[in-house]
Amino acid sequence: MKKKREFPNTYVIIFVIMAICAIATWFVPGGDYVQQGDTLVYTEVESVPQTWQIFEALYSGFAKQAGIIVFILIIGGAFWIVNSSKSIDVGIISFLNGTKKLERYPLLKRVGVNNIVMSLIIILFSLFGGVFGMSEETLAFVVVLVPLAISMGYDSIVGVCLVYVAAHVGFAGAFLNPFTVGIAQNLADIPMFSGMGYRLLCWSLLTAILIAVVLIYAARIKKDPRRSIVYESDSYWREKIADNGEKVEFSRNKSSVAAFLLALAAILAFTVAYSGECSIKMGQTVYSAQWLLPVVAALFVVVSVMALRRSYHFFVLTLLGFTIVYLIIGVLAFGWYIGEISALFLAFGLLCGISVGLSPNGIVKEFLNGAKDIMSAALVVGFAAGIIIILEDGKIIDSILHSMESGLGESGQMASLSLMYGIQTLINLVIPSATAKAAITIPIMAPFSDLIDLSRQAMVMAFQFGDGFTNMITPTSGVLIAALGMAKIPYSKWVKWVWKFILLLIIIGFLLLIPTVYLNLSGF
Repeated sequence: MKKKREFPNTYVIIFVIMAICAIATWFVPGGDYVQQGDTLVYTEVESVPQTWQIFEALYSGFAKQAGIIVFILIIGGAFWIVNSSKSIDVGIISFLNGTKKLERYPLLKRVGVNNIVMSLIIILFSLFGGVFGMSEETLAFVVVLVPLAISMGYDSIVGVCLVYVAAHVGFAGAFLNPFTVGIAQNLADIPMFSGMGYRLLCWSLLTAILIAVVLIYAARIKKDPRRSIVYESDSYWREKIADNGEKVEFSRNKSSVAAFLLALAAILAFTVAYSGECSIKMGQTVYSAQWLLPVVAALFVVVSVMALRRSYHFFVLTLLGFTIVYLIIGVLAFGWYIGEISALFLAFGLLCGISVGLSPNGIVKEFLNGAKDIMSAALVVGFAAGIIIILEDGKIIDSILHSMESGLGESGQMASLSLMYGIQTLINLVIPSATAKAAITIPIMAPFSDLIDLSRQAMVMAFQFGDGFTNMITPTSGVLIAALGMAKIPYSKWVKWVWKFILLLIIIGFLLLIPTVYLNLSGF
């Protein structure tokens, strides 16, 4: 019996690339950029052929990217505690139940309550994708929103668009996602989450385009459900749907009150210590905001008390919301970096564990489960950094940059940025991991951007779009295949439906890159 051929694992691909780079050090001429005054001058040097150093490069890669690796593990552990509390599930189900009350208003009823509900769901999941890179977490809601979409008169494609596609469109247009924007900007040596204004605009536009596409498609399917290419496979859901009025059981506990008091004490101490130094920095402009921390602290008290009266689930969501608020304040006002942000998310995870009522051992267990779950992404960063170690130690990385400068630089900034965008898009079809692509490509493209006088921020955005759009079609994405499997959508039919939308996003992404070259944008 012929053995089925498997697609290479990401680690295998990275090791093969490292081997190719090691071989290249034997044939590619060496080179080095030397600083002379205010300019970089390229000079030829002897290359250093690499052999057994390929194994040492794995260790050196981990040592070089230790900060990012720890950052990823802490965030993974913290969000696992949140997921284990089912708080996000409760929040979304309550959100859906609350939208039913909109039918009381004639104007909203005329616009279409279903349209409003779908738009709000898309915005919610897109926001999750844009803020903390929601991806695998969407799988838990596929089995909720696909039956919901079909019961509303649509099909399973609409259901997948509401959750999986929405989160990944938000992921592509992310403005606070630490796994794409944060890591890429860190590798490019630019302030973390800088250029947020234009990214927010891009996220809003991409989300609006998705809403328009989904509403137009949904209206067409509602008129004639048989026009859906998944009408036959959706028979599984039509037969299974009965009464989907699942009720959420809310509960309160003393542990969440204790977590509130601990969080309040920390927030008050931070407010007293840093209110006088609080100044928001947007590009070159600085705004005094000594009032900001006291206002946020007061809002935390009000919102937390309201949440605690309902359920500890809503208090966990409150903690998540204010963690994001303090992350934004910390980055914009105090220049927080990976260390401070890691500490913030670690405290957030601990408070969530206390809120749920977990014992100290229970918190550690859940945190380790989350770190374990995301360990592969952290390991990829270390392994991928070994590629750059090989190129640097072999003295050929500057030769590669010089060749790129000689070839692409003559084409102009926009052509070079377009090629970067295209390369990232193609790489994503093979390596869907954002952290792997960032670790492989950013250290090469960042200095190349300097050589052709292109903003590193624009280069990061090209990476961001190239990484995000094709996530929704690549067969190497485990999350996509899992989502389609749970929704009972054949991959071939999904490709038939989604390829036009992906092409539209790629074109829109290219158009959104143009202002980063020709306009003076804040942070660029």
